[in-house]
Amino acid sequence: MAAGPGTEALAFRQLRDLVATQEALLEQLRLRIVIQEENFVHKEDYEAIVKKLEKEEEEHSKTKTLLAKEAEKLQFALGEIEVLSKQLEREKQIFEKALSNVKSKVLRESTKKDKLISKCNEIESHIIKQEDLLNDKENEIKELQQFITKQKQTLKTQVSDLKIQKQQESYIAQVLKKKQKKGLK
Repeated sequence: MAAGPGTEALAFRQLRDLVATQEALLEQLRLRIVIQEENFVHKEDYEAIVKKLEKEEEEHSKTKTLLAKEAEKLQFALGEIEVLSKQLEREKQIFEKALSNVKSKVLRESTKKDKLISKCNEIESHIIKQEDLLNDKENEIKELQQFITKQKQTLKTQVSDLKIQKQQESYIAQVLKKKQKKGLK
């Protein structure tokens, strides 16, 4: 069976199409290999990254545990702060009430003190008036004492004069009596 010129040309064309298709496939495969080589990770690099990831996960786990412990401590501290804040508020209210009582007492005592000072000033003023009156009375007494002393001196002089006069009169009377007696004899 002899092949005709048409058959050879057809076979040649088919072979040529097959070669072109295979070359296209080879080009696609080369492109895939280039892309895969770009995306390819070496086993050592992959294992190092996996190790690093495992280490980071372990560190993350430790950090998470530490965070949980610290969060628990924080919650405890916040609870204590709340208790202490309430206690501080109660103590503040007690202090403010005591301070208010002290202020009221100070105000009452201050008013009382002011009244006492006013009363003392009145008493002091009264004492000054009384002292002035006493001084006036003392001056009056001194004047009276001087007057009495002068009166005494005057009376003493008058008494002395009267005594002398009485003695003179008594002497004159005696002399007259003697004269009368002599004159009668």
